[in-house]
Amino acid sequence: MRERVVVDGTELLLAPPDELDWEWVGRQDLVDQLLACWMKLADDDLPLNPRLVGPPGVGKTTLACAAARRLGREVYVFQATADTRPEDLVVSPVLDENGKVRYVASPIVSAMIRGGVAILDEGNRMSEKAWASLAPLLDHRRSVDSVLAGVRIRAHADFRFCTTMNDDASTFDLPEYISSRLSPRVVVDWPEAEEELRILASRLPFAPEELLRQVVAFLQEAHRRDEPFTVRDGINLARYAMKRAVQAGEELDAAIAFLPEAARAVLGEENLPEDDLEP
Repeated sequence: MRERVVVDGTELLLAPPDELDWEWVGRQDLVDQLLACWMKLADDDLPLNPRLVGPPGVGKTTLACAAARRLGREVYVFQATADTRPEDLVVSPVLDENGKVRYVASPIVSAMIRGGVAILDEGNRMSEKAWASLAPLLDHRRSVDSVLAGVRIRAHADFRFCTTMNDDASTFDLPEYISSRLSPRVVVDWPEAEEELRILASRLPFAPEELLRQVVAFLQEAHRRDEPFTVRDGINLARYAMKRAVQAGEELDAAIAFLPEAARAVLGEENLPEDDLEP
């Protein structure tokens, strides 16, 4: 059952928080940077609205969730796309079973009302028109207007915001008045080898260490070549190889022999040099 709140006489149905039990095992200084952005130095100070920038799959959303957990706040994630509309970010009208119009708050507005953390995922996939609806939220006004519901919604003092942005080609350029509000940049880059190994081991605690080390060696070479293979790809490589080993009646230690097959299946043969992941 969605929580209902009344704002200026209009009832809003809130989105539930996301239950994301994601552990951040990367650089702890990145968590500290994000928490510093969200800090208030005095009652009249405002938190910053950082953008987490880096290649796809380096854990930007996981980092934001981990920082929110450190604050003890609820997390609300909104996935941005090129088709995101202003009303999707604020309040959308829906018809209930009786044909009556109800107003549903977005995850961002729900976080505003409840004092949670809103993570706008892949924010640079949105158009300027969509971003414009959030402009007053990202400055001293700390509010949004819903034309459809006819209400102005102000953010709780505990509300915090960040957006993740992939540095790839399929994105919109941000207008300056939005870019200046999304500051500072927290750069999340490819992890070093031992860090990447810790990440894989935390997600796959049952995997043989030698299998994970071979996957990490492949990923590190891919990073050097500027190829778009990520920790997520590495996890899928290892999982597929282990499943094939067990299916063949082998122990998990034998999964290394299935890595070439896993690479072709997970990443696509056309993307792999001939010698990658050969046992």
